[in-house]
Amino acid sequence: MEPDDERRRTRQSQGRREEGDRAPRADKADGEAEVLASIASMSGSDRAIGERLHAIIRTDAPALSPRLWYGMPAYAKDGKVVCFFQSAQKFKTRYATFGFQHDANLDDGHMWPVAFAVTELTAAEEARISALVKKAVS
Repeated sequence: MEPDDERRRTRQSQGRREEGDRAPRADKADGEAEVLASIASMSGSDRAIGERLHAIIRTDAPALSPRLWYGMPAYAKDGKVVCFFQSAQKFKTRYATFGFQHDANLDDGHMWPVAFAVTELTAAEEARISALVKKAVS
C-alpha cells in the first residue's frame, strides 16, 4: 500500500470513529424502558431482585436516571453511573450483585464496601439498600 493511501485510510477511519463514537445518549424515558426490558428478560430470582431494586432506587433516589451499562441495569447521576445490578444468570455466578461506582458518595474512612452479593431481598436488605442509595446520591 502506498503511504498516501495509508494516510487517507487512517484519516477516514478516524473521522468515522469521531462521528460514530458520539452517539446521543438515550433520554430518561428510553433508559427506563431499556432497564425494564433488561430486567424482564431475566429469569427467576434475578428478575424479582431486579424489579425490587428498580422500585427502591426510583423511589428513594429519583435524581438517578435508569440506563443500561454494559448491558446491565444501572442508575446514573449527571451521566455518571452511581449503582448497577448484575444478574447471577448473565455471569453464571451463584449470586446477583448490586454495586456502586466511584461517583457514589459512600466513603467511610479508609475502606468501604462497593458491591454486595444478593440472593434474596427481605425487608432488612431493602432497608439497607434504601439507605445506601440515599447516601450514594447525597
